[in-house]
Amino acid sequence: MNTPSQMPRLKGFRFAREIIAYAVWAYHRFALSTADVEDLLAERGVIVSRETIRLWVNRFGRHFADCVRRDRPAPRDKWHIDEVVITIRGVRHWLWRAIDADGNVLDILVQPRRNAKAARRFLRGLMARFGTPRVVITDKLRSYIKPIRTLAPDAEHRAHKGLNNAVEVSHRPTRRREKIFGQFKSPRQALRSLAAHDQINLIFRPRRHKLSAASCRHARADAFALWYDYAQEMAA
Repeated sequence: MNTPSQMPRLKGFRFAREIIAYAVWAYHRFALSTADVEDLLAERGVIVSRETIRLWVNRFGRHFADCVRRDRPAPRDKWHIDEVVITIRGVRHWLWRAIDADGNVLDILVQPRRNAKAARRFLRGLMARFGTPRVVITDKLRSYIKPIRTLAPDAEHRAHKGLNNAVEVSHRPTRRREKIFGQFKSPRQALRSLAAHDQINLIFRPRRHKLSAASCRHARADAFALWYDYAQEMAA
């Protein structure tokens, strides 16, 4: 809400661009519901319905996530891959997630199966975007063995439960959102929401245990500057 008010308004939208950007930021940064964001805006004198906020989040969340993905450094060639079960309308699905050695989320995919075919589909998409990894770390699920051997024959595959703690930690925001909002409505809705959430939090959650207080403040200021730039790039 501290972004300059002279930021050009989006064509066809009643509210200022910085208000829309703030709503999208608050929703993803703090895992809030649209009702929570509605109250935050109301306290600041902005009266908007939660349905409008939901439309903003769905429409512009992907824009901000794409901007973060575009500007982040090239990922490391050491990948951690894991899958976790999520429930969608009472049906079990599997959320596949890959991160690099720095903990940055490379990609996610929601699939109804947890087998070699599903692993192959996820790996093929990863390698199409990021190339072939040097090291792939997974749990002991045997469905990974053949796809990795086929798609990345030169990569070192380490299958060990203890080595994959980093990607298991990255599942925690997903569990937190499930606890707050309940089950996801559809695979598409889960993928859209979680993909934006992962990328947006990438710039607003530095590794505090590795930074001094001053460095954390600088990182936060840089993140808000990036958010301001991305808000200017929003298109109607």
